[in-house]
Amino acid sequence: MAARQWGVVNLAELRACGLTSAIEMRVEAGRLFRVHRGVYAVGIPRLSLNGRFLAAVMACGEGAVLSHYSAAVLWGLRTWIEHLPDVTGPDLRTRAGINVHRSSNIESTVHLGIPVVTPAPALFDIAPTVPPWSLRGAVNEALNLRLIEPVDLIRHHGRGAAQLRAVLATAAPTKSENENLVLHLLDEAGIRKPLVNPTIAGTRLIPDFLWPAHKLGRDHYPSRPDGRPGSQEPPREGTGRYRALSRW
Repeated sequence: MAARQWGVVNLAELRACGLTSAIEMRVEAGRLFRVHRGVYAVGIPRLSLNGRFLAAVMACGEGAVLSHYSAAVLWGLRTWIEHLPDVTGPDLRTRAGINVHRSSNIESTVHLGIPVVTPAPALFDIAPTVPPWSLRGAVNEALNLRLIEPVDLIRHHGRGAAQLRAVLATAAPTKSENENLVLHLLDEAGIRKPLVNPTIAGTRLIPDFLWPAHKLGRDHYPSRPDGRPGSQEPPREGTGRYRALSRW
């Protein structure tokens, strides 16, 4: 059971396995380790991040799910920055070691064995609290992974809606955090949004950014089949030539 649950079990599961008074004996023997009240790590005191996420959800009881920044991390939209796991439930009280949030309207699923809000609500949760560049990266990654559609964000009218609409105006499915940052800087500078990772007819070249009206592109272009770096030669389209930006 613990192996399927990131090394975590709760009190009810231990009792269902026939353990009652023996739980304390196993804690003293170092075979069980308390993570939260009524939640234990089996065999190892240090859990993986996903184990910590599941332990926090278990500690909050029936109907609780991972949410906010923790949910964005579980869905692969952000990288983890060390802080307390976020959990939302219909009637949660303050719990040590967990950021608890209350909601009676929770859209959730199970991902990687952990109850969690779906991707769009995860973005709604973090929109009012993270910096614009971080929100842009999360939205772009959600689009890239096809976890959301733009309409999912457009329909949102609650807290964070203004931030999401501002980001969505220049969002695009990017391939790296660097591309997310460049898009943010372009928007901050008032530069027209380029095409992102477009294919160019008649070539194998895929620039990071392309402004067709100005015949201007910013590479990186793909490697050759032999593994050597791709050409930095600006791509041609018909009889026109694109100029490549080698630096910003």
